[in-house]
Amino acid sequence: MTAHRRTLLEGLSGRVVEVGAGNGLNFAHYPPAVTRVIAIEPERTLRELAVRAAAKAPVPVEVLDGVAEALPVADESVDAVVVSLVLCSFSDPDAALREARRVLVPGGRLCFLEHVRADTPGMVRFQRLLDATVWPRLAGGCHTARDSAAAIERAGFAVERMRRFHFAGIRGPATYFILGAARRP
Repeated sequence: MTAHRRTLLEGLSGRVVEVGAGNGLNFAHYPPAVTRVIAIEPERTLRELAVRAAAKAPVPVEVLDGVAEALPVADESVDAVVVSLVLCSFSDPDAALREARRVLVPGGRLCFLEHVRADTPGMVRFQRLLDATVWPRLAGGCHTARDSAAAIERAGFAVERMRRFHFAGIRGPATYFILGAARRP
């Protein structure tokens, strides 16, 4: 996953918001052109771990309590928003993506690394079954059958690049991924 995290963040510069920063695993991979990362994490334990990771980051990182659907960031104030393995767990991913669009400057980038809905009908049915039963309870609210690529476009982003892949070459309910970037028009 380290190589995917580096690809996710390459070319970023200026002010960045990372939504759902978790324990801060991305922090070590931000390029030096990033002048500030505002890391949003609602869960207390993960936020504490992110604060520790921020202290070792190669760029300035400020970790804040907050939720994706109401970012504590001013309108049109950041150059990029990063979402990494989180769109599946937001209670309202469409609202979260509207918030990302709100805080981005015109032309700003949304960088994403997400697991997504499968590409075969049988696996999609299996994902939906898991989502309706045990998976969200066992995996921190994760929903494996979300079509995050469609949600990004619905939010008004122009996808510049997107690559679909299977993590580690295996196929399972949470192994279908997208990695890419989109622009706020």
